Amino acid sequence: MTAGSRTKQQVDAALAAVEDADASDADKAQMLMEIAMGLQQNPRAAADLVAAVDLYRKSLTLVPPGEALAAARIRARMATALMAVPSEDAAEMKQAKAEITVALATLTAEGSDAEIAEAEMNLGLICQTLAGMRIMPIQPAISAYQRALRVFDKKAYPKEFAILQNNLATAFLSMPFTDEASKMREALAVAAFEEGLSVVTLIDQPVEYAMLQNNLGNALQYVSSSHRVENGYRALDAYDEALKVRTERDMPEEYANTIANKANCLSNLPDDPENPEAGNPRNIMTAIGLLREAQAIFRSRGAMDKAAAVAESVAELSAALAPHSAFRSSSEH
Repeated sequence: MTAGSRTKQQVDAALAAVEDADASDADKAQMLMEIAMGLQQNPRAAADLVAAVDLYRKSLTLVPPGEALAAARIRARMATALMAVPSEDAAEMKQAKAEITVALATLTAEGSDAEIAEAEMNLGLICQTLAGMRIMPIQPAISAYQRALRVFDKKAYPKEFAILQNNLATAFLSMPFTDEASKMREALAVAAFEEGLSVVTLIDQPVEYAMLQNNLGNALQYVSSSHRVENGYRALDAYDEALKVRTERDMPEEYANTIANKANCLSNLPDDPENPEAGNPRNIMTAIGLLREAQAIFRSRGAMDKAAAVAESVAELSAALAPHSAFRSSSEH
């Protein structure tokens, strides 16, 4: 039995059970929403997410007139399911934006502050994804994140605050760096990553801690600054912090992403900071080794686009190392 047919059987059984239940339409709507949430939280295949969306839609049809807040909560959940559906176009993401926008109109009037902030955060993610597809500008995503931060402050909601700071920073970095404000946006991005790191710890929020450290490293690598080498070493420290969580055993693909980022950083740093004119063949050799390790992991996990990109970097660095062939030979023995 395929994953899709198994999911259909489960959904049909759930619908039949709800239909037969001795309950009000409002209760049935709630039951369907909870079944959809279960599918969404632990999807085994894309079919589970599609089924969750269908259940949310069915749930909406059962919400009694006048229960606007209940309908808004279902729409907000449905938007998050639509966001997660794998797709080659923007149809689901556009639909998600429409649903969360309708939901927010009611949540803003009748929902709790935390519900509103969560919906704003998801709206920001949707807008940021659509901006990445060049369908809309990035500014609406930044505005949504900033509205969410009015509630998700660092003291009461440290985890959400950290995620929002990460999202804000990546939004700043996605903006075109062609105008005079680009350096300011880079500085804002680095500050946002550091602000997020001020409220999460390696012990209590390891996943968010590693994500922020990895992304801080990326920002430091590419920031326009006269302190390029200093920022490079700060980036290396950030990657090493991320790798305390992103191990090959526990998070192989994230581990490969981070060591590839670290390799890129190393390849642009001098072997001796006190004598940068001497070049960096040693760092390039280390970078090639890290990239080959990342490439093997990407291949083993079927991430062929990433494997191909890393292979290109290996080829470029190997060519850069060619003038240092004597160094390379001595290092390999």
